[in-house]
Amino acid sequence: MNATPLDPDTFPAFEVYTARDLDRIPELERLPQQMRFDMKVVSTVLSFRVNRYVVERLIDWNGVPHDPIFQLTFPQRGMLADEHYTAIASLLQEGAAKDRLEEEVRRIRQALNPHPAGQLELNIPRDDAGNPIEGLQHKYPETVLFFPAQGQTCHSYCTFCFRWAQFVGDKSLRIATSQARQLTEYLRRHPEVTDVLFTGGDPMVMKTAHLAAYLEPLLTPEFAHIRNIRIGTKALTFWPFRFLDPGEGDALLRLFERVLAAGKHLAIMAHLNHWRELEPEPTQHAIARLRGIGATLRAQAPLIGHINDDPDVWTRLWQKEVALGIIPYYMFIERDTGAKQHFAVPLVRCWQIYRAAASRVSGLARTVRGPSMSAAPGKVEILGVSSVAGEKVLALRFLQARDPAWTYRPFYARYDERATWLDELEPAFGEREWFWSAPYRALFEQCEAVSA
Repeated sequence: MNATPLDPDTFPAFEVYTARDLDRIPELERLPQQMRFDMKVVSTVLSFRVNRYVVERLIDWNGVPHDPIFQLTFPQRGMLADEHYTAIASLLQEGAAKDRLEEEVRRIRQALNPHPAGQLELNIPRDDAGNPIEGLQHKYPETVLFFPAQGQTCHSYCTFCFRWAQFVGDKSLRIATSQARQLTEYLRRHPEVTDVLFTGGDPMVMKTAHLAAYLEPLLTPEFAHIRNIRIGTKALTFWPFRFLDPGEGDALLRLFERVLAAGKHLAIMAHLNHWRELEPEPTQHAIARLRGIGATLRAQAPLIGHINDDPDVWTRLWQKEVALGIIPYYMFIERDTGAKQHFAVPLVRCWQIYRAAASRVSGLARTVRGPSMSAAPGKVEILGVSSVAGEKVLALRFLQARDPAWTYRPFYARYDERATWLDELEPAFGEREWFWSAPYRALFEQCEAVSA
């Protein structure tokens, strides 16, 4: 990569399009009218947001509709079930009243499993009085997730996003807080926590001063037990100028330098879905700037139909990440929420893609773990297909679990070529339930009792 700094005068202005702007995106004019109407229908239920940089620099409009970045950012007809699509399309075509449309949208959103894997029931911690602590999730003993209110949007929305419920404007579905003390008071009471993950949305949409208000209290000796600070972001590819701007970008890097000087490990958890995202020069400069101050960059993404369900894509993605100094970290499986029906890939196929891609890269790229389901009991890795005692099975294990004692303990499911999630699998060898089923039920019942 050319090390010559980019000229800030050439940086584009940040311009964003949402559902109400679909008719004024010039590139969409070349698409069939039905496809544009489909976008309006889907974006009535699932939020749409894309910025001008993504439209101009990342999407190959000659490859639309099959272009992976177009699939990643623009609504697709298959993202809604037929009955849901028909209901919304009919209301739009007849010019239905706003309240009638909104009521149907609410009904459909509730059917899309807005908070999968026990996020509300099991992940949100409670205070001594049993009240939920807003803006936090605590699923695994060592890691707390923090949702700063100012970071609960993104530079562009991913169509497959499992956190779509954060963006639809329904406060009852949103997890967020603007109170830094919510985080610090909780961490003060939980010295077992070593990692804090700032998530969203995308924390990199925040002004640096807002992010500093959350980060800097963690740099004091009182929070010496917090060793690792992670920031999940898509900004490296969707708006790399966040790290390059001589005002906000420089201030951000100085903040990160203070985090590192305090002895914290700073991990930028980059969401990278396709190798094409890493091609633009601004993204490569942003990566170099972060590495230059000593931040660690790790990359993760789900395996998604229509976007990266091809081992060649993952091979090239991992190789590109390593070349740029990013550590391949996780291959996830598309969660059972939102537009899963359009993007889900069967578990067996996920494992085949992972295995084929991993076989083509060096050990430097085999740091990636997966394919992994972030299910209610924990992160379940698919180890592979095997035959045990004459039965064809899927071998599984927990990479992380609600009960650390479950971690890395193998278990087996009956072979199923169609299953796309853990709850579609059945235990092998005639077992009635998984080894973790009874303690998980007890945990769930305990959480329900506390919240009652």
